[in-house]
Amino acid sequence: MPTIIMAKLANRLDGSIRGKAMAFLQKLSADDTTAGLHVEPIQHAADPRVRTGRVNQFWRAVMFRLDGDGETHYVIHGIWPHDDAIAVARRIRLKVNPINGLPQIDEIDPPAVAQPVAPQPVTPQPAAASVEPLFVRLGHDRVELVDTLGLPGDVVDQALAVVDEDALLDLAQRHDGWVGTILVDLAAGDTAAAIVARMRLEKTPPSDDADADVLQSLKRPAAALQYAFIDDQDELRRAIEQGDFGAWRIFLHPEQRRYVDRRYNGPFRLAGGAGTGKTVVLVHRARSLARRRPNARIVLTTFTTNLAEALGDGLAQLDPRVAHTKALGQPGVYVIGVDALVAAVLRGAGSGLAAAMRDVLGEERSAPVARTVGTRWRETVESTGTTLPHELANETFLATEYAHIMLPNKVHDEAGYLRVRRPGRGVALDRAKRSAVWALIAAYRTQSRIDGSLDFTEAAAVAASCLATQTDRPADHVLVDEGQDLSPTHWQLLRALVGEHPDDLFIAEDSHQRIYGTRAVLGRYGVAIVGRSQRLTLNYRTTAQNLRYAMAILDGGEYVDLEDEREDTGYRSARSGPLPVVESVDSLSDELQAIVCRVRAWLDGGDAPDTVAVLVPDRFHRNRVVTALTEQGVDARAVDRDRPPAGRVAVLTMHRAKGTEFSKVVLAIGKPSAGELERLASLDPSERKDAELRTRSLRYVAATRARDELVVVSRS
Repeated sequence: MPTIIMAKLANRLDGSIRGKAMAFLQKLSADDTTAGLHVEPIQHAADPRVRTGRVNQFWRAVMFRLDGDGETHYVIHGIWPHDDAIAVARRIRLKVNPINGLPQIDEIDPPAVAQPVAPQPVTPQPAAASVEPLFVRLGHDRVELVDTLGLPGDVVDQALAVVDEDALLDLAQRHDGWVGTILVDLAAGDTAAAIVARMRLEKTPPSDDADADVLQSLKRPAAALQYAFIDDQDELRRAIEQGDFGAWRIFLHPEQRRYVDRRYNGPFRLAGGAGTGKTVVLVHRARSLARRRPNARIVLTTFTTNLAEALGDGLAQLDPRVAHTKALGQPGVYVIGVDALVAAVLRGAGSGLAAAMRDVLGEERSAPVARTVGTRWRETVESTGTTLPHELANETFLATEYAHIMLPNKVHDEAGYLRVRRPGRGVALDRAKRSAVWALIAAYRTQSRIDGSLDFTEAAAVAASCLATQTDRPADHVLVDEGQDLSPTHWQLLRALVGEHPDDLFIAEDSHQRIYGTRAVLGRYGVAIVGRSQRLTLNYRTTAQNLRYAMAILDGGEYVDLEDEREDTGYRSARSGPLPVVESVDSLSDELQAIVCRVRAWLDGGDAPDTVAVLVPDRFHRNRVVTALTEQGVDARAVDRDRPPAGRVAVLTMHRAKGTEFSKVVLAIGKPSAGELERLASLDPSERKDAELRTRSLRYVAATRARDELVVVSRS
């Protein structure tokens, strides 16, 4: 049976041809001598290995046949109409780049026929101000680009003439794969040496077997940017059906591949901005661990149920053969939201649950599986007298103090709170203020003791205590997405869930996307990274123009990561597109009209409804937008806990949009309500600063949901 090697170009097929392409490639992978395929060489072709195959009477596939490793391989270059396919097949040549060892396709242009040209009068032009080319300003020269990195000479000539980043991105986008990636990295300021090391480029002298040389080049890490070996019919079907929108599941950057397969001596943290592929790495790593040890107990978790469902969907789409489990402690991949994971631990705790509650709280609760109502902190403050100033006597400060200081340190009484250290809180408390804070927290605990419930942070702390006493931990590997949103007691739980050993914890996070709660520092809760931390910087989803807009939202904010280190930006995109459009409106009705007009224009222009989304600040706005769109004949749906709908325009809050992506997005900024402004004004300055950072982060998250076009409707 021939092996199919899919090029990224071949993955981008119009929907009308995908079914036919799938049928052709399935037959080809089963038996390339099947009647009707008409796999034929092309006369006078630049490469004797090139073949065409009949997809149907109109369409033909262009591919290269390679014989090596004891079998036949077909590198699928693309599918074109019959005459175009013949023309493409005649002029392309597949070879190994001698400088970097990667596969390269050259196009051999047919000899041009000279045509007589009538002399034209020369009109003097004013001298234009010279602009130094971008690569010259960055210190790159032709020798470095050609002889060190192996970039094709014609591409280098074009790159050396480019004067700004936008033009360079356009050039990179025309040369997808390793060529485009190297151009983007160079424009971002990377040195040739850094690129060579990261992409593992090396000179490869030819052997006596040209086919074997090409096959070896196709297996190199950086070749995975452009080519993928398709293992079976199911993977072939997914590669065709998912198209460019699902290309992340097939084509990986060598830097991503490194984190998928590498082994670590303990916890590892992978940071990176929105769209840099952290979740992609996480899903691929779950599959890699499952393949490496089929009986391994792997937990794949994140902050919300919606994001956990998206992780599960992504893993199933990547490889349906990966075994999933619905029970903690069983072999397979257990995909679950972190609070649902807490509940699973508590349900299975048995007689140890009472002891764990006493360990954490100094008391037992009668209904530990029930969760405390979300209004209890506010009710406690309103019903309990206190001498604290209003910037401390509020639910934001008290809930954070409880979650970050008291629960992780298992503070049971006032004496314990008076002694405990409070690193990172930013609000100094003398003895009198600590006593007053304890009085409010004691009142909160009293109310919870009455109904017997645990709040979410208490439940995680109790679950961690349950697991800490077990000799056989219920997980061999824990993979965490959106780690920046987890609370200290979540981290204590995850640390206790898996024993300390190689590849125990793998954490993906981005401090710029923290939109829930206040930041935590891993080292304070038993998760010692000790230098095992790396950062992704290349955005694969968002165009450079949209990314610049999103990054500008973060300007002026001070972001700190899970290791208590300053988090810089410096992200770049491999894609180019139109500039974001910002529309200013004066009222809610004008905002709704602007949204309807923009969405209607996209749909009338041929965009599929489920590739378009509207993101809004809250549910009130969401429902108003859905009503406005529906009244104008647009099939729209409000998305809450369910998945974005197929065949409809999705309308989501910015919080709910996390983990999603759409081709085109309208972002409605709105303006804060009087109540929200009053709440912010009542906070301690450090708490207010953190709340403002989360607001920036929320808009950054929302803006980076757009792959191609972003329209921002701002209401004054």
